[in-house]
Amino acid sequence: MTDSIEYDAGISAVDSGYIRPMMAAIHLIREGDRAALVDSGTNASIPRVLRALASHGLAPESVDYVMLTHIHLDHAGGAGGLMQVLPNAKLTVHPRGARHMADPSKLIEGTIAVYGAQQTRAMYGEILPVAGDRIIETGEGAEVHLNGRRFSFLDTPGHARHQVAIHDHRSGCVFAGDTFGVSFRDLDWDEGGQTRQFIFPTTTPVQFDPSALIASIARIVALHPPAVYATHYGQVKGVQDKARILRREIDALVALAMSLKDAGATRHERLVAGVEALLVGEATWQGCRHAASRVLEVYASDSELNAQGLEVWLDTLH
Repeated sequence: MTDSIEYDAGISAVDSGYIRPMMAAIHLIREGDRAALVDSGTNASIPRVLRALASHGLAPESVDYVMLTHIHLDHAGGAGGLMQVLPNAKLTVHPRGARHMADPSKLIEGTIAVYGAQQTRAMYGEILPVAGDRIIETGEGAEVHLNGRRFSFLDTPGHARHQVAIHDHRSGCVFAGDTFGVSFRDLDWDEGGQTRQFIFPTTTPVQFDPSALIASIARIVALHPPAVYATHYGQVKGVQDKARILRREIDALVALAMSLKDAGATRHERLVAGVEALLVGEATWQGCRHAASRVLEVYASDSELNAQGLEVWLDTLH
């Protein structure tokens, strides 16, 4: 495992250091002597970003944009601190998330509701605000340019209502945040000399909406990107096939949730077990060469959070 994976078109996946190696990426995009970042990671990610810039001969002053896919703290918790060390950068964020970047108090409260105060502090540190005059709201159809390189923004709810996908018109690729699922590189396997990638959706709290998520995946596929860059983790290829897999898995997660909607006090425990069973079944179906125990280990935190998200969604149905 390395701190950075280098791709074509000046794109790198920089390990944010969140929880474990290769759990969450900050994507660095270079265009000539200018740079942009997709997502910020947490406060602990800031030294990693600065090292990645320096390794490419770029100063902090070279960064024009920090582009957030959404404002969950594993993606945006370090935005305020990062902006303090990137003096020329503007922060792009969905209009629903902009106010929370300027005043993160409610964002912190929501995270504490999921993780608890002690764990939130340990994972994310102090969440700093971003000055309002440095925030650009990038809803549907917005564009920014990096040294002539065009990026356009698509409103892609389903994982969160403040989620965008970012279309890079130079590479043709899409930076999807969590909309296009989770695909960890430590579960890749070789098949006939080709690298295969396992993928699974994320249904984390609190705004999972299956029909919106499937529609957002379809919007990404309609752009015919040669690859999608997922925050968890990096470049995902075979976009059409992966989208079909994600749609099937979302349907299976919804069916699981609906089967347990009246399970009472045992609901959460049974949802976690059901998510884990789906993970193992999908790994087998997709041909993953890793043991079931390894798949469950890599997706351990996701299984718990996915179950929580399904519970919140079930509660909204009432």
